[in-house]
Amino acid sequence: MTLDEIAYNIRNLYRGGRTNQDDPISLSQLKFNIKYYRAMFIRRDYARNGLVTRHLEQDLRCIKLEPIDASKCCNLELKCPVYRSERQIPRTVRFNFEEAITFVGDVTGHGRIQLVRPYEVNFLTYDKYTSRVKKAFMLEDYLYIVNPEGMDTVNLRGIFEDPEEIGKFLDCNGAPCYDGTQIFPMPMDMVQGIVSGIAGGELRLLAGSVSDSELDRGSDGSGQTAAPRETKE
Repeated sequence: MTLDEIAYNIRNLYRGGRTNQDDPISLSQLKFNIKYYRAMFIRRDYARNGLVTRHLEQDLRCIKLEPIDASKCCNLELKCPVYRSERQIPRTVRFNFEEAITFVGDVTGHGRIQLVRPYEVNFLTYDKYTSRVKKAFMLEDYLYIVNPEGMDTVNLRGIFEDPEEIGKFLDCNGAPCYDGTQIFPMPMDMVQGIVSGIAGGELRLLAGSVSDSELDRGSDGSGQTAAPRETKE
C-alpha cells in the first residue's frame, strides 16, 4: 500500500465515501500524521519484540565518501584514515540506545562494517586485534568510516523517520527514487493501527470545523448550492 492510498483511505473514512468540495482535511497533514504514527509504532514494536522486519527497511544504495581531517572526529595526535559521507544521512527512527541503521558495508550489500558509537573511536588504536579493521559511526547525521583502506563508497540501509526523504537523497537520473505513489515501507498490520489511531484522534481535530452537511451547503441536485436553513427564534 502506498502513502497516498493510506491518506486517501483515512480521508474517505471521514467523508463516508462522499465527495466534498469544502473538505477541511489536508492530504499533506494526513501524510504527516501517518509518518509520525509509523515512527511511534516501529519504536514500540522494537522495544517489545526486538525485531526489525525487512518491510520497514530502505536502501540508500551507494553513498559517496570524502576524506576529512581526522582530528575533528577521533581526537588523535596523529592523523588516522577517516572518511565521511558527502551528504547527511536521513534521520532514522529512534530505537532504545542505538541507531535504526540496519546495515553499513560495501557496495555489494553483503560485506558488513561494524557500527560503533562515536566515543569508542578514541579507543580503536589500543585494540590489539581489530585496530586496523574498518569501523563506522554516526555524528551529526553524517556517516564516518575509520580505516577505509581505499573505500570511497559504501552501502547503507535503515529505518528512516520520513521514508520520502530518501527520494531527495538518491540520484535516479532525474526520476523520482521514492514518492507517495510507491509502496510505503510498513507492514499491513501497522497500517490498520495507524488508520484507527488517526481516525479516533487527530482526524477529529483536523475536521473540527463545521461540516457541510450541518450547514446544508451540499448540492440540491440541480448543480446549485442550497441555502442554509433558517432557524426559529
